[in-house]
Amino acid sequence: MNKIDLGWNDFLQQHLIRTDNENSLVGRVMLEHKRLYRVMTEKGELLSEISGKYRFEVESREEFPTVGDWVVLTERVGEGKAIINAVLPRYSKFSRKNAGTTTEEQIVAANVDTVFLVQSLNHDLNVRRLERYLISAWESGSNPVVILTKADLCNDIGNAVAEIETVAFGVPIHVVSVKERIGLEVLQHYFQRGKTVALLGSSGAGKSTLTNYLLDEEKMVIKGIREDDDKGRHTTTYRELHVLTDGGLVLDTPGMRELQLWEVESGLQSSFQDIEELAEACKFRDCTHNGEPNCAVREAIQEGKLDLSRFQSYVKLQRELAYLERKNDKRAQSVEKDKWKKVHKTVNRSKK
Repeated sequence: MNKIDLGWNDFLQQHLIRTDNENSLVGRVMLEHKRLYRVMTEKGELLSEISGKYRFEVESREEFPTVGDWVVLTERVGEGKAIINAVLPRYSKFSRKNAGTTTEEQIVAANVDTVFLVQSLNHDLNVRRLERYLISAWESGSNPVVILTKADLCNDIGNAVAEIETVAFGVPIHVVSVKERIGLEVLQHYFQRGKTVALLGSSGAGKSTLTNYLLDEEKMVIKGIREDDDKGRHTTTYRELHVLTDGGLVLDTPGMRELQLWEVESGLQSSFQDIEELAEACKFRDCTHNGEPNCAVREAIQEGKLDLSRFQSYVKLQRELAYLERKNDKRAQSVEKDKWKKVHKTVNRSKK
């Protein structure tokens, strides 16, 4: 398959790592499963694993290949297999803090041009959750687009869209229903040759149904909505990148129960630009909006120009990022310590 059809661009060309090995080539990771990777190249699909040298040199989880990455690999001719030697720099990445107590980055989607933030127009519609997705999307380097699915289940679409517009400033919003074939044509605009779109959202939001429509086949096993709480069940259990027949690529992802933020300071500013702009009008530059005189943010809340719940969400996310920053400082020190342990072990082996 042609590299351009897979998403190859000028940025990647500039960062291409060249080798003298005649069996060396580049490919894109389409699927990852237990440290095995399905990589699409111009010579076809190769089942790949990372080299021992690369595995030894990586210092953190985010340095391992992930779906959407471009990698340099060595083909094992005649076997349909390859060894991954390097990961090319990513021009965009959508990340979150890894679930659990460990402070690690989990890259959900790499080298993506557009992020579809998929929300279902049923009782699961959650503006506060969407704020988190928007923050991470702005930080990722991709263009966010809000997709409101299952329009056939909503009795007041206008009110739902108006609610989303209060947090998605300048972000395109599309209302669709795959079941009723509503609003789907406009989505084709995002799937141009070599352009990658990632579908992100919670379980049951309709990502796999939308992927099926785009692929024009029942590739995913679709599970229904639970009648007792109107929430979806997990359908996709792994990330997979698909090439569309008419051009473009779509990356379907598992539903995320929660999205813990990861280093998104600029994304926070972009998503909460209304509060950031109000804060500039406060009397004190270091105003905490917690009782200071002539606070423009508090005045806006009192006058009904700013929703109190949105401000509370802003404060909560700031605290979350401050906590993450403190944790990352400790983690960086630990990584540096482990790095030098590896160096010393290597030196000691060479002396023997």
